[in-house]
Amino acid sequence: MDYDGLKKVVPTMVRMLDRVLDTTYWPLEQQRQEAMNKRRIGLGITGLGDALAMLGVRYDSDDGRALAGSIQRYITVEAYKASVEMAREYGAFPLFSQEYLKSPFIQRLPKEVREGIAEHGIRNSHLISIAPTGTISLAFGDNVSNGIEPAFAWHYNRKVRQDGGSWVDNRVEDYAFRLYREMFGEPERLPASFVSALEISAEDHKAMVEAVAPWVDSSISKTVNVPEDYPYEDFKDLYVSAYRAGLKGITTFRPNAVTGSVLSTSDSGSAETSPEDLDQSNPDRRVQLDRVPEPALASLRWPSRPETPAGNPSQTYLVDDGEAGVKFAAVVGHIKNGRNHPFEVWTLGNEQPRVLSAVAKLLSMDMRSSDNAWLAYKLDALERVNGQPMRLAMPPEGERVPVRSPVAALARLVRYRCEELDAMATDDPTPVMDALMSLKEPKAGPDGTMSWTVDVMNPATGDDFIVVLKELTMPDGQRRPYSVWVSGEYPAALDGLCKVLSLDMRVIDLAWVGEKLRQLRDYPEHQGDFLARIPGKEKQRSYPSTVAYMAELILHRFVMLGLLDEDARPVAPMGVVESVSESDGEGDQAEVRQGQGGGIVAGKQCSHCGHYAVIPRDGCDYCTACGAIGHCG
Repeated sequence: MDYDGLKKVVPTMVRMLDRVLDTTYWPLEQQRQEAMNKRRIGLGITGLGDALAMLGVRYDSDDGRALAGSIQRYITVEAYKASVEMAREYGAFPLFSQEYLKSPFIQRLPKEVREGIAEHGIRNSHLISIAPTGTISLAFGDNVSNGIEPAFAWHYNRKVRQDGGSWVDNRVEDYAFRLYREMFGEPERLPASFVSALEISAEDHKAMVEAVAPWVDSSISKTVNVPEDYPYEDFKDLYVSAYRAGLKGITTFRPNAVTGSVLSTSDSGSAETSPEDLDQSNPDRRVQLDRVPEPALASLRWPSRPETPAGNPSQTYLVDDGEAGVKFAAVVGHIKNGRNHPFEVWTLGNEQPRVLSAVAKLLSMDMRSSDNAWLAYKLDALERVNGQPMRLAMPPEGERVPVRSPVAALARLVRYRCEELDAMATDDPTPVMDALMSLKEPKAGPDGTMSWTVDVMNPATGDDFIVVLKELTMPDGQRRPYSVWVSGEYPAALDGLCKVLSLDMRVIDLAWVGEKLRQLRDYPEHQGDFLARIPGKEKQRSYPSTVAYMAELILHRFVMLGLLDEDARPVAPMGVVESVSESDGEGDQAEVRQGQGGGIVAGKQCSHCGHYAVIPRDGCDYCTACGAIGHCG
């Protein structure tokens, strides 16, 4: 950090801003008198987010906040020194008195600055104010990140109003991103320090204000970006915690498809070129198939639970929050083989939340992968699952910490045990993470996207809800589920199971999600078995639990799409696709036909079966779903 440069620039800026007060034409005499009596100025900063990225420090890290606070402290101290020097030359602001020195803010300044104020006074009552600086950063900063904000995105659209009142979207690139690309070429993956506003949690946004606020005597403009579905309770907690931290205020921004926004990351295509409306601008939410990764299933140390005739070491944690009514035990087992390998987690207890053991079952498969980054990614997601808020006695001291739900508590304990065993190294290969079609769930735009919905009702347990599979058309033309949601009456931990399965669906290798579904097909629940219709048939059969039937329904959808067979195995080897360059004569994009195993291919809607699976073949319209032959010639 160029502190010598700051030392030269800050005094000049203070003098310039002070003289602006004298040269400004004030509409009202009262305004002029107020300005002259206090001589308030507002020296701020911009480009902090880009500066941290270029210095290799994450904005949302403790190091990033510490560095930001240090930079702001240096600027503030130098500004106050300059104002004291100007008081020696021109006199202090008229309302100055020795009471000024008793301010808690002034007491934070170095001793020599306070002594200078006591002797000479100070030219300006307030000196520091961090403004939004959006236009300034774009026009004069070559589009650096504005104010103390992180970069909104590395490239995005900015709406600009035209003379006639219309709006035009202009594509702009962030300064740090552009500079990095000029120096090192087009990056396959940006360094970890390049973190945008949309990737940072609301708490981390607020934490940056806390880091800088002690050295700002006026106000700070800071936007806390939150997702569109941000819960009301989280909004409330965010503002309450900001108040308790002594902040003057914060601003939250939640995307709104109705009113839109000045900045957006949407690179949406037209309806003619995209079968669904997905936001493709955020690189972490964009579906990409630019290479064929190694099969993710091959990353498993043990495809199933390893046999341990002599037993294996494990650690048991009791989760007991009487006020929340949550009580269960979590057991994390590991194997010693040169290194400690955590490979399973169990939940025990008659009072444990329903479905929680199913979450543990799937998480155990993730623990057996050779991808620590994937496991950490899963645990991060599970710690954000909402449900019954509770307080978890964290080992080793038993300090009670708030968590969002029993699912989040389980994830916290698994992470703690893995870190205790030194089994979360991040420099190992990441085969599963490399096989993700998108780092974050693709988001639908206001025109919506495809989905498949089915009802589930279990009279034995009182469950009555719908299962929704969100679907997209992959770059190779294949329609594919990428997320699962539930709505209705269901056990709260089912949200955690949906979160796990949604992440698994985004692994390109279909064998991965197939293995997860296969593990759930026989998942039992005490007194939870019930009769239900077999998917795709008129017959009924007994299913051991709601979870088992839900897994059967999801598998059935993958079978309908020609992705998995009845045994949850991929119909075709991963990445085996054959391009078809024929056109249907109406300007539609080229279709992609699955090699070897056939399967449904995205196309026009079939008038017989209703699937969007009609493609041209041998001069005729052919439905790849039902085989119907339509118009020829």
